[in-house]
Amino acid sequence: MNKKTKLLFLMLCFITTVLTAQNSITGTVKDSDGSPLIGAAVVEVGSDRGSITDVDGNFRLDANQIPTTLSISYLGFKTQELAVSAAGSLSIVLEEISSKLDEIVVVGTRGKERTILTSPVPIDNINAADLISSGQTTVDQMINYKVPSYNSTNQTISDATAHFDPSELRNMGPSRTLVLVNGKRKNQSALVYVNDTPGKGEVGTDMKSIPSSAIERIEVLRDGASAQYGSDAIAGVINIVLKNREEGVVTAGAGITTEGDGLMYEASVNKGFKIGENGNLNLTADFYHQDETNRAGEPGGDGLFGVIFQPNPDDVTNGTMTQEEFDAAQAFANSVLNGTHPWLVENPDMGMTVGQPAYDKFSIFGNLGMPYGDNKGEFYLFGGYTFRDGKSFALYRAPYWITDDFGLLTPSGETYDGFQPTFETSINDLTFTVGNRYNFSGWNTDISVGYGSNSVDYLIGNTINVALGANSPTEFDAGAYAFGNLVGNIDVSKAFDDISLNFGVEARQENFKVTAGQEESYIDGGAQSFPGLQPSNELDENRTNVGAYLGADWDATETFLVGAALRFENYSDFGSNFSWKVNARQLFGDNKGAIRASVSTGFRAPSLHQIYLSNIQTLVSGGTVSNQGTFNNVSPEIKALGVPALDAETSFNISAGVTYKVTDDFSISADYYNIKLEDRVLFTGEIGFDGDATTDNPVEVILKDIEVTSLKFFVNAMDTRTQGFDLVADYQNIAIGNGDLGFTLAMNTNTTEILGQINAPTVFSDAGYDIFNRKEQSRVTTARPNFKLLLGANVGFGNFKATLNNTYFGEVTWQHASNEAMDQTFGGRIVTDLILGYDVSESFNIGIKANNLLNVYPDVIDTKGDFVTDLGGRFKYPWEVNQFGFNGTTISGKLSFKF
Repeated sequence: MNKKTKLLFLMLCFITTVLTAQNSITGTVKDSDGSPLIGAAVVEVGSDRGSITDVDGNFRLDANQIPTTLSISYLGFKTQELAVSAAGSLSIVLEEISSKLDEIVVVGTRGKERTILTSPVPIDNINAADLISSGQTTVDQMINYKVPSYNSTNQTISDATAHFDPSELRNMGPSRTLVLVNGKRKNQSALVYVNDTPGKGEVGTDMKSIPSSAIERIEVLRDGASAQYGSDAIAGVINIVLKNREEGVVTAGAGITTEGDGLMYEASVNKGFKIGENGNLNLTADFYHQDETNRAGEPGGDGLFGVIFQPNPDDVTNGTMTQEEFDAAQAFANSVLNGTHPWLVENPDMGMTVGQPAYDKFSIFGNLGMPYGDNKGEFYLFGGYTFRDGKSFALYRAPYWITDDFGLLTPSGETYDGFQPTFETSINDLTFTVGNRYNFSGWNTDISVGYGSNSVDYLIGNTINVALGANSPTEFDAGAYAFGNLVGNIDVSKAFDDISLNFGVEARQENFKVTAGQEESYIDGGAQSFPGLQPSNELDENRTNVGAYLGADWDATETFLVGAALRFENYSDFGSNFSWKVNARQLFGDNKGAIRASVSTGFRAPSLHQIYLSNIQTLVSGGTVSNQGTFNNVSPEIKALGVPALDAETSFNISAGVTYKVTDDFSISADYYNIKLEDRVLFTGEIGFDGDATTDNPVEVILKDIEVTSLKFFVNAMDTRTQGFDLVADYQNIAIGNGDLGFTLAMNTNTTEILGQINAPTVFSDAGYDIFNRKEQSRVTTARPNFKLLLGANVGFGNFKATLNNTYFGEVTWQHASNEAMDQTFGGRIVTDLILGYDVSESFNIGIKANNLLNVYPDVIDTKGDFVTDLGGRFKYPWEVNQFGFNGTTISGKLSFKF
């Protein structure tokens, strides 16, 4: 380069620098309290130029021209447009949104961000303050007491299910709610819920694995969204957004039930750090502990074994038992039945522990964002790890049930008194995503890779393998389940004048692994309470799928929006699916109200767990060894019975609603939904011998060939229709003296009906088997409340705040397997929570709360002569259907310090 060229180059650089400086706009964005807003978007209207504020709320933007107009937006605050007539520094204060309808949400659209009001589908936005005001301690229960169409309850005496607590939207089962973290798919849990609880036979997401202290807000999309997000999003989508704030918070709390059990204590720390000039790292460490509770029944006798032990009079007739032996056996059985047996006199609750499990939970989470290239790009990384160590209890082995422990569990010198096995779990959950966003001339790109895994290891404690006698261990490694997925995404979007376009691809690999337990846990009948997983159950299976989607939103006018989405998925094991969605929204009343509607198809791929899970449990019953097995969908035995390979469930969704912002402080919305689900995957009941010893039907031939007494399997066999109505009303900032008052009302009514007959494979229907009896059907239709109403009131006077929440849980019905006269409906109940808080200073807060203030319990079980209903009196409250648990009142306190 000669001197003349160099001089020209330097002059051009100088002129460019001057011109750029002339159009350079800097400033700070804060809230009304003067705190900087991190990550606020500052965009030049009419161009593709923009910036994002750093951890101090500062930004710099090189405008296309001056004068110009800037648009400044931040979640939870009103978007502000500001005319700029000259370069320089600005001080911008954003006003916090008082109306829920004005809050910006990202779930429900792949393109342009919209407020709840302008969204064409119903969305709930639960911020960190709302989570606290729920009065609950875990994320699943926080949502349960904030969103009426969401249900989750503590389970008991249900093996590993007691450590996960199935949860779901719209009572459609845990499998049909998709969970995202920062907009990215989270892995499912490793567990199939195989016990007699809501959600039996399904797989969900471990909602206990994310600490509330790490969460900025939770967005709940109450609409089918498979065409946008893929499999599982039939009932809706829950998007958990992690904190990215710099402010630090330390909390510590403790509580206990008024019965003196269920001790809980917790501690957490959350802190953000400035990384470089514009980057931010937010870290969370969280610990939570809870003790078990016990609300076992005290029936005055054992209605289970009192019946089982009754001798058969025919044994006297045929000479296998003398009359004296019969009388003695009957007297013994009656003493167990009526409670006069010496052990039952001393232990009227039969030694049971029926309630919430005990567990310790440790979590570490992080959320990193690193803007670059004048804030056109951002490198991000987020995720966390949670370890949960839990203990629940099985049925107590009374000394008249298991007559000897060979001195292994009874302390030396003491009389054998039976034992209660424990079911202990070690649960590991990991979620991790790394990605990069960049704006290429208005085209927003997002490339990411995420990995998630969940595993549960079983330890059966305080028990024996009776067949091994004095050589038996007293605790057993009973095996493990593990599930993991690797997800890659490429998402692209661009907003034109009136059209927002989005498209992308997703590739996912899934793995399901089953590990056998130690040999002593399963041989010769296995460990009492839970025979371990056997080598024949071991597997390590994978599958892959690739999906592509295309979506567009068109603002046809300033008030009318119409959108559409298409998605194609291809799975390596069952094939492909094509789903679509169309929605529209019309604003009215000076843009204060909106009418919205959507029509879509959806699908859910059968989980790897449902396809491959198998488990043969060897049990000693009636003096003989019997094998009861779950056989997977690809086994030769199940194929020989004509059971087809599992296929995808499909749905047809319709929703319509209206929302209106009466004032900035008062808003209301109402939505109707109707979801038809076809080819629902069922987990059958036990299918055994039909009692006719003269001939063997084809099922019995298989049972004899594989040497089992009964079998269960998964099959696409049912169509259902779920429909309901959601109502949400929010009225805040009502002046009351020197304070303010607010009310929130949310309601959901929901019904699920089975359409037509259960589509049993021909060989079973021909043999007269009922593969999904009345009791199993009730888990689909009536196990969750069909009506739920939340009414909350909050009041603030200076540094004092109080919240009173009343939650009405509607009735649930348990159906007997074959006798309608033994059905029981458990009536609705109102649960009241009181939360009090006082700001000692700007940094220090004290909180006290009473959960279930009025000590409300469900109806007690009425057995109506069926000892299986309450397992002979061991259960006082319903356990196969559940509304809100049965812990009673819990009193707790919490301290928090901001820094």
